[in-house]
Amino acid sequence: MEANTAIQRLDGEWKLQGYEPGKAPPEARMATLDDRFWMSAHVPGDVHTTLIRHRLIEHPYVGHHDQGSRWIEDREWWYRTQFDFTPGEAEDERCALVFEGLDTFATVYVNGLEVGRAANMLMAHSFDVTRTLRPGWNAIAVRFDPVRLHHEDKQQFQWSSYTKERPWLRKAAMNFGWDWGPRMVTCGVWGGVYLRRSAGARLTSVFGRTRALGRAADDAAHDRTASAQIGAPGPARLRVDAEIDVFRQGGWSGGRSADAYTCAFRLRDADGVLVAEAMASVGGGAATGFGAGAELTVAAPRLWWTHDLGEPYLYTLETELRRSGKPVDVARTPLGIRLIELQTRHAGGEPDFAFVLNGVRIYAKGANWIPADHFIGAIPDQRYQDLVELAVQGNMNMLRIWGGGIYEKDVFYDACDRRGVLVWQDFAFANAQFPDFNREFMDNVRQEAESNVRRLRNHPSLALWCGNNEIDWLIDMKTAGGDLTTPFYGERIYHELLPDVLDALDDSRAYWPSSPFGGSDANDPDVGDRHNWQVWHGSVYPRRSGEPPRLDYSVEGVSFKNYKKDFALFSSEFGMHASANRYTLEKYIPEGEFYWNSAEMAYRNKDTNHRKGLLLMEGYTGVPQDIEQYMNYSMLTQAEGLKYGIEHYRRIKARNGGALVWQFNDSWPGTSWAMIDYELLPKASYYYGKGFFHPVLLSLDHEPGEPLRLWVVNDTLAPLTGRLVLRVRDFAGALLHESAYGVDVEASGADEIGLLAEADALGGAAAESVLVELSAEGFEVPANRYYLRDPKDLALPQTTLRTVVDGAAGKVTITAEGALARFVKLDVPQGNLRFSDNFFDLLPGESRTVAVTDRDGATAPLGGLRVQALNGEVAERE
Repeated sequence: MEANTAIQRLDGEWKLQGYEPGKAPPEARMATLDDRFWMSAHVPGDVHTTLIRHRLIEHPYVGHHDQGSRWIEDREWWYRTQFDFTPGEAEDERCALVFEGLDTFATVYVNGLEVGRAANMLMAHSFDVTRTLRPGWNAIAVRFDPVRLHHEDKQQFQWSSYTKERPWLRKAAMNFGWDWGPRMVTCGVWGGVYLRRSAGARLTSVFGRTRALGRAADDAAHDRTASAQIGAPGPARLRVDAEIDVFRQGGWSGGRSADAYTCAFRLRDADGVLVAEAMASVGGGAATGFGAGAELTVAAPRLWWTHDLGEPYLYTLETELRRSGKPVDVARTPLGIRLIELQTRHAGGEPDFAFVLNGVRIYAKGANWIPADHFIGAIPDQRYQDLVELAVQGNMNMLRIWGGGIYEKDVFYDACDRRGVLVWQDFAFANAQFPDFNREFMDNVRQEAESNVRRLRNHPSLALWCGNNEIDWLIDMKTAGGDLTTPFYGERIYHELLPDVLDALDDSRAYWPSSPFGGSDANDPDVGDRHNWQVWHGSVYPRRSGEPPRLDYSVEGVSFKNYKKDFALFSSEFGMHASANRYTLEKYIPEGEFYWNSAEMAYRNKDTNHRKGLLLMEGYTGVPQDIEQYMNYSMLTQAEGLKYGIEHYRRIKARNGGALVWQFNDSWPGTSWAMIDYELLPKASYYYGKGFFHPVLLSLDHEPGEPLRLWVVNDTLAPLTGRLVLRVRDFAGALLHESAYGVDVEASGADEIGLLAEADALGGAAAESVLVELSAEGFEVPANRYYLRDPKDLALPQTTLRTVVDGAAGKVTITAEGALARFVKLDVPQGNLRFSDNFFDLLPGESRTVAVTDRDGATAPLGGLRVQALNGEVAERE
């Protein structure tokens, strides 16, 4: 299929040079500049990673070397490249130079002529270069200003977390430092670059979405008692709209006309078979814009589902723009047939906050995503794919893109589309006031929003647009606390501008103004979504709007036991710190500094008060005395704390619609809330999460001295019948109690199915010396193990671990001998490894074989393997 639009990629090796601001030679923009003495730089990328590559700076993630690279943000940086261009035969050919990411204040030159400027990192930029290109050899130069030149003369706001300079800058907020990462103010061509050539007209955007599914969802399917089945839904009705740029013909006396232009829309299945098509004339005019639209009907559609409910099936939508029957432009985009809704009220009118996918009320399980590296432009596509795959393997079905980063790269959303992971998308506003009174700023924001909505709206994984992170909530808190006396600057963005953009450009998914949002206090558990920062940050709740915020920095105040007091409708942020894995820390901490309480270890933690982690461990594991204890205790506390909270939220799924952990990943090798550290090594909480996020959950609700309440939670679309078996053993493995309970739980249900007095479970044994195990008969579900007292209070005996290593197969078999082994951990000094299991418990005589692979499933070398438990070391290795 031939068309007049062509793409010439300009990614790859460019040239880079830095100057004091305003001191670059005048010829730096000229095509004739001899730049052979400039350094090479990869595009997409950034200045920092270029300097690292050429060993001109120490890696900023090692030790305190980020401090030594601060000068980079104060320099003026120039990028240059050259390319050959052959003009097309069409007289009306237009050429655009497109940058998918410029960070941030850039002036673009082509053959020495300034073609435009950019002032927004968070969107693509297109420049008409038709008049500046020449046949043969051409040159591009891009000048980046230091960001301070564009904010130092601006009004400072009373509130902007971590730095006062960023509200005027449309740049990733985390560049300026956050409570999990350092200040790293990047600069450069961070997105791909290409030359686009078109003649006559071109497709500027195509939007395909599902309007209706023929089998109407039962009203009850939206309620908590839903019992839905994924079957043939009947015909699906789709709407496709194309936006078209028709070029002017005939010069000043001519015009722009849609006459003779048509659009052909075709939908093909995964095998390329045509399943629906339609033809439409192009309409509109120069004043209103040109476009075409059509309805498509798919007789027997295969729906797009999250991976835990079904297949995330993708079709391909082809849109062909024609003039007098001849192709002018073609666009192809994946399309998932699905309906996604945000339900904020139950059928009876009670408040709710839950996602409804194809008529099925789902329970959202997942985490919050931050940029996968501080050096955003240099993140390889494989890193995105690896992280999304880890989310799927971890039984997550939703990731929230946090508002202090970027609108992620296409590779991220493509991976979520393919793997069946929903995306909650924040607009890029976080924890600050913003100048909604300034025309230029608001115009910039509108362009940013429109650009990203058009880019992302076709992704079936995209479930929700959200206006900002924590701003509405914290504005009220800071005003009530006396820290803020000005109006709510920025409110017009989230409550007017963004809804207007979405009304015009995306009618296929919901918008939510902020996270958290709803109720008297914006963090009200009874309305909207909620961030639980009582745990870890010590925020005291309940609270109503206008009441000064209070903090409780005590063992009880920050304890994860407070999760059970939280009856949020949707838990969109909650979590606690844990150490990174040994390999990650040792790689980036200078030799001799890897010990508990070293200055380098403290530097890994960017949170505002380091007491919180100590208080949390003091109340649960006890305070660590060395680095090994710190790694173990912090990981155990995070893993058990998230298990405690998420099992509670899932037990109340009749009320609570989802649990998204803060946070999923890390952007640098630090100590943070992440479940997966910077080297893509999962922490203990990730392995625990395979259980607490599993579609079927056996759960024990218990507090010391109280009865054991037994629950079965079912997120599948089929009922469960069988038996739950409870066994209590002492740490020597002796069976103290066994009982069974009938299970009959409806689809998407959660039931308490049994109650057992603590004394009956113990059978005379001490609560500090027993393990409780829940397992099932008649349906598939992971077993779940519990202790009736906190780790600091357990009477754990010493145990011995026997290990058999099969290096050729990449497998390790561990057996506990003599006594229970608590928190068995395998370490291999290598990044991005996959352990089939880790951080688990073994009863005496019990064995577990762990396979260790790389990202592709290939056997990983086991050199440097370490195996240990909280209460034992390896005594023998075979």
